Amino acid sequence: MARKIVVVAVALWLFAASAACAQGNPNADPIGAALIPPDVVMNHQQALGLTDAQKQAIQADAQAAQARFTHVQWQLSAATEKLADLLKQPHVDQSKALAQLDAVLDLERQMKHAQLTLMIQVKNELTPEQQATARQFEAPSQK
Repeated sequence: MARKIVVVAVALWLFAASAACAQGNPNADPIGAALIPPDVVMNHQQALGLTDAQKQAIQADAQAAQARFTHVQWQLSAATEKLADLLKQPHVDQSKALAQLDAVLDLERQMKHAQLTLMIQVKNELTPEQQATARQFEAPSQK
């Protein structure tokens, strides 16, 4: 279940980036286009010919990422709530609010760092041939 949450979170991130690419957006996401969504790999294990070692490595990477995502998400929720409370005041202390914004943005950066780390780890576990095969399973809007 936890692994599915990681996969969904990363997939949503990639789908959003891929949607921009599919619409011919000049600001298309070249990073997302260079990676393979973990759910594609997970859903097509046999067709990709994943070895037991590859499966174990990807599962370990996903579990480590899930732990990191959960930890950072809790921190991010608390930091966001604190920022909202600061902004709800009749008189906003600008320096405190901006410092809290920096804390929120740092946590978001950590989340994106963890997402990209997982994506790189998944891609690096695949051979070039498996990567090419996985790209065939991606939704047309992701290409």
